[in-house]
Amino acid sequence: MIRLLTYLRPYWRQVLLGVILVLVEAMSNLYLPNLNAAIVNNGIARGDLGYIIRTGAFMLLVTLLLGVCAALAVYNSSKVAMSVGRDLRGDVFRKVQGFSQAQVNRFGVSSLITRTTNDVQQIQMAVLMGMNIMLFAPFMAIGSIFMALRQDAALSWSIVFLVPVLGVLLALNLRRVVPLFREMQVKIDRLNQVVREKLSGVRVIRAFVKSEHEEQRFGKANADLTSTALEIQKHFALFMPLQFLVINLANVIVTWVGSRRVDMGAMPIGNLTAFLTYIMHILFSVMISVMMFSMIPRASASADRIVEVLDEEPEIGEPSAAGVMDDADAGVQFDRVEFAYPGAQAPVLKDISFRARPGQVTAIIGGTGSGKSTLVNLLPRLYEVTGGRIMVDGCDIREMPLKELRDLIGCVPQKAVLFSGTIASNLRYGREDAADEELWRALSIAQAADFVKAMPGGLDAPVAQGGTNLSGGQRQRLAIARALVKRPKIYIFDDSFSALDFRTDAALRQALMKEVEDEVVLIVAQRISTIMNADQIIVLDQGRIAGIGRHAELMEHCEVYREIVRSQLGEDEVA
Repeated sequence: MIRLLTYLRPYWRQVLLGVILVLVEAMSNLYLPNLNAAIVNNGIARGDLGYIIRTGAFMLLVTLLLGVCAALAVYNSSKVAMSVGRDLRGDVFRKVQGFSQAQVNRFGVSSLITRTTNDVQQIQMAVLMGMNIMLFAPFMAIGSIFMALRQDAALSWSIVFLVPVLGVLLALNLRRVVPLFREMQVKIDRLNQVVREKLSGVRVIRAFVKSEHEEQRFGKANADLTSTALEIQKHFALFMPLQFLVINLANVIVTWVGSRRVDMGAMPIGNLTAFLTYIMHILFSVMISVMMFSMIPRASASADRIVEVLDEEPEIGEPSAAGVMDDADAGVQFDRVEFAYPGAQAPVLKDISFRARPGQVTAIIGGTGSGKSTLVNLLPRLYEVTGGRIMVDGCDIREMPLKELRDLIGCVPQKAVLFSGTIASNLRYGREDAADEELWRALSIAQAADFVKAMPGGLDAPVAQGGTNLSGGQRQRLAIARALVKRPKIYIFDDSFSALDFRTDAALRQALMKEVEDEVVLIVAQRISTIMNADQIIVLDQGRIAGIGRHAELMEHCEVYREIVRSQLGEDEVA
């Protein structure tokens, strides 16, 4: 929590202004009972109407000053709180952008969403309330105690009784509540996770008739969060009546003792009313302090979770000195590459060595879980190799700036991801200055021009979040077109033809090969028909290379490849 206070540093002028405004507001509040006591003691007792009017007019001016300062203080603190929230969200988002896929998986997507939204909102509220309540309450409490002592020292014993008792009650309450607030944030993560899984997997849930099961999962997570929130509110619900009981008892005793002192002539009646007002100010200060302290534990828990993200160093960092790509014809080279997921007992990939040259199509095939997608994800450094090296044009990718490396790559992932917007905005995602003619050319190569022309608006046709208003094949073809618009040096097609029928697949590959004659092309595929004509086929088996060569060569020398072919083609086709 203390570390996040550094986010207030750029706004120190506004913070200082807020302190001044709150101080003036508190002093105005403290001065009003004195003026009221003066009217009672001097104006009403003497029957001096002019004094009452003059003092009353001055009270109105002080009240007006109080109102203006209060409004300006709230506006100023709101502006600072929203600015701090904006900066904090931006820093968390930028930090997460630099995480490797393994780090994202370790935190969890639902948790990162909660930390960027709900947790930052808790910090915002803490700053907002802190600049008003946290400053105002101590000024009012200390000032009211001092002013009450000035009214009548003999009645001040009630304050000596009141403040420690309220402090003990507040400390006991916070001792129980702070752990519950930390637990509550974890349960919000869990609820977000369940909702996210429900929404993203709605088709699977309906297909397996598991709606009732998912409702029970959600109900359990929801009830768990609700029970923790109720437990917190129970503590505060118990504290508030106890607080009022102590305050009102003190009020009754002060009124009784004070009335006797007024009756004996030991103190003016105006001083008694002012003393009671200061007692109420102390009550008000304690009440708003409780509101503040109810937020601080939750904000503290949120701050710890945010700092955990901000302190996490990206596993994939920028090189200290940029390497030089000195061999334009070298293409992509994997040199004894090994990779293991964090916490895994054994590497997923072992001793992977091959070269993919410009102008050649390198296909990667293998059984499920053989490491095909993992292999191509190492090239743009979504994961970092744990052994060996990967080189692009003679330069180790770890010595290349990430932006420079990823600008060289056009990736079509296994799951075609489209963003909400239009067809054109999605196609220009890799190159914003692409002309409409280039977009149509890419769509034509990707066999997507016909269905885009048929859509209302053409290139300006809307795309829903995730491309849910398009079929799987349409999404794949648009993702391929997006990569073509970028015009990279290296193309990665990670099983990106799987949703296409054989005819569209063949037409697309034929048009694609003419377009990428001088680039490095890596194709991950399950279908033999997709990769049969590749210049180089790499067969993976349990994370190792079982064979490298063209189709005919592998049919002769690689048993793993022959088994894959037999599983997809008939004996006549194999022959």
